[in-house]
Amino acid sequence: MADQKKLVAEVTSMDEDFTQWYTDVCIKADLIAYSQIKGFMVIKPYGYAIWENMQQLLDKRFKATGVQNVYMPMLIPESLLKKEGELVNGFAPEVAWVTQGGTEPLTERLCVRPTSETVFSDFYKDDVHSYRDLPRLYNQWCSVVRWEKETRPFLRSREFLWQEGHTIHATREEAEERTQMMLDVYSDFLAEDMAIPTIKGQKTEKEKFAGAEATYTVEAIMHDGRALQSGTSHFFGQKFSKAYDITFTDKDNQLKYVWQTSWGVTTRMIGAMIMVHGDNRGLVIPPRIAPVHVDIIPIQQRKEGVLQKAYEIRDMLSGFKVKVDDSDKSPGYKFSEQEMRGIPLRIEIGPRDIQNNVCVIVRRDTFEKTECPIDKVAETVSSLLETVQNDMLERARRHLEEETFEAKTPEEFARHFENQNGFVKAMWCGDRACEDKIKEMYGVTSRCIPFHQEEIAGTCVCCGKPAKKMVYWAKAY
Repeated sequence: MADQKKLVAEVTSMDEDFTQWYTDVCIKADLIAYSQIKGFMVIKPYGYAIWENMQQLLDKRFKATGVQNVYMPMLIPESLLKKEGELVNGFAPEVAWVTQGGTEPLTERLCVRPTSETVFSDFYKDDVHSYRDLPRLYNQWCSVVRWEKETRPFLRSREFLWQEGHTIHATREEAEERTQMMLDVYSDFLAEDMAIPTIKGQKTEKEKFAGAEATYTVEAIMHDGRALQSGTSHFFGQKFSKAYDITFTDKDNQLKYVWQTSWGVTTRMIGAMIMVHGDNRGLVIPPRIAPVHVDIIPIQQRKEGVLQKAYEIRDMLSGFKVKVDDSDKSPGYKFSEQEMRGIPLRIEIGPRDIQNNVCVIVRRDTFEKTECPIDKVAETVSSLLETVQNDMLERARRHLEEETFEAKTPEEFARHFENQNGFVKAMWCGDRACEDKIKEMYGVTSRCIPFHQEEIAGTCVCCGKPAKKMVYWAKAY
């Protein structure tokens, strides 16, 4: 038990310093290591296994809507990047440049992709000729580089993994439908697979993606009440198709520009999982994305028959991802490691359990113990994993509700953010100046204009002028 307390003591309490708790968990749960280059992290096998599971589940959802995977070059010529002004201006401070190849200086510098609208657009202009070629529903899994000033594991690093979908369509309606469809895919994935409920809505002009006509977002609330943008879907209209001359001959034999979308999620979703579900003992991973479902820990494993029974139980659970911790560490330390790594279920089996033909199953999310007949272990594990998944979503939903507030007046708005975090629903006049003032005064940004609008008050929470939209506001990562 002393070993167990020691491992937990190495993690800062989330109530004492949530930021440090998050970093401690990323390291102690063996998700990441720091590299020699500031802002670039090593994703270790356990962290990458979580990403692989998320990737597989998302990829399946994408393909169910007709999307195909491709891969585009990671280097973009500067002249190509400059064809769409908003995009290059939006990313200029974060771009990393390649200026030399081998021993020779390049005639034109190349940017390491911060995003791939330009290379997709350049490809599409030669790939599409007729309405029969449309739509093009492409996605790529890759990494991008953005030279962030401040970095934090998973949430904001200079290189991160993501997927970026880029589609083109014959009509505005089809492109807008795809934009909304992919936002729903993200929302469903986050809720159903990651047990993270979100608020869906549109970004303001200030917060939308550079070059987009409209940006839609799913916003989640973390344990400390701060918001995290967890996925975005962009409607580009014809901005890129006109800049890059992506045209097609339509059914009426007229040459027209395509309509374009882009959408993406990143490894910051792992950060969301940690901050939504984690506790002072470490990770709590939803079963559907867990690299290991069950950790079997033999008690007094040197005694005859104990390890053998642990292996028998493992074989009975062949339909699940199971490990037997047969290391020579103490049971208490093994418990602590299992909890730190967020493995959904732990099975304890010792001599007395074997004598009674039972094992003990412990839930990571609640620490609730179930004594289970060994011959019933497979069906019990199956049922418990489903229950854990559903209960985690329900707890996260309750937390989202508890951390969502209303402010009808500037005074209520100010009082709230002086004392606490959370989403605040408040009315806005639509003026950028008010949005800027709110950020300057309270460190708060508009998270989204929700699709479901409510009229909380008739006037703007900042200036008192007639309100146009209800907005979710929050401090954010």
